[in-house]
Amino acid sequence: MKKKTLFILLAAILIFDESVLAQKPLYAFPLGVQTYTFRRSIGNDPAKTLDTIKSMGFTEVEGGGGRIAPEDFKKLCDDRGISIPSTGADYNQLVKTPDSVVMRAKALGSKYVMCAWIPHQDGVLTIDDAKKAVEDFNKAGKYLKDNGLTLCYHAHGYEFQPYQDGTLLDYIIKNTNPDYVSFEMDIFWIQFGGGDPVALLKKYGDRWKLMHLKDMRKGIKKDLTVGTSQENDVAFGTGQVDIPAILKEAKKIGIKHYFIEDESSNIIEQLPISIAYLQSLTE
Repeated sequence: MKKKTLFILLAAILIFDESVLAQKPLYAFPLGVQTYTFRRSIGNDPAKTLDTIKSMGFTEVEGGGGRIAPEDFKKLCDDRGISIPSTGADYNQLVKTPDSVVMRAKALGSKYVMCAWIPHQDGVLTIDDAKKAVEDFNKAGKYLKDNGLTLCYHAHGYEFQPYQDGTLLDYIIKNTNPDYVSFEMDIFWIQFGGGDPVALLKKYGDRWKLMHLKDMRKGIKKDLTVGTSQENDVAFGTGQVDIPAILKEAKKIGIKHYFIEDESSNIIEQLPISIAYLQSLTE
């Protein structure tokens, strides 16, 4: 009887060990960060800031170096083993001078160009604003594609104004040409505007190409204003965003570039916690 019990115990230990070894990390991508996270320092001393970024384990950034020329910023990144797969562009620049957007993105070595704002009045996006954005994004997106780049629109939550049987974000996604326009999901702003990140990933699949990873303080009021305090960005795992569920769906649809963005004033304390949280997740 004792031998049988010991055998069962040993078998259970072996099974447990195998299950632990079989666990795969949920986040198995390059560690990326949005340079806006370091906006207080990167414009003044990009080299020193990139040293900090490297020391934290980041190997990708999205954005640029502020006033420094894109070629010079790329060299600083190259010297530190950091790539710049995505950069940003202003809406009006995309509309009026898309050639300058292409030149800057290529100088940085980026493949994606992210636009994070649609002009609108009094904090309310209208259907007319959305229709103009669709037209402008399709035109700019084609120009970028012809030059080897992919345009991604980054929603900020105000696009969840109701429209027909959905929202204005639905209208924008459905009416932009998939060949020319893709999207970047900021999981904080999607949820702040009333959207469900997992449901939207499932609904629109590979239209999503990039992701901003961030967590939201529990209990805050949500609306369509983009008007919450930057201090409501909290360390991963301490807020209300279901990051594991989002990452699981994002992996299914093939998103490969993820950028942590922390807009708070506590990034030196919070970023290591967020990174450790990401690295602790398993499938």
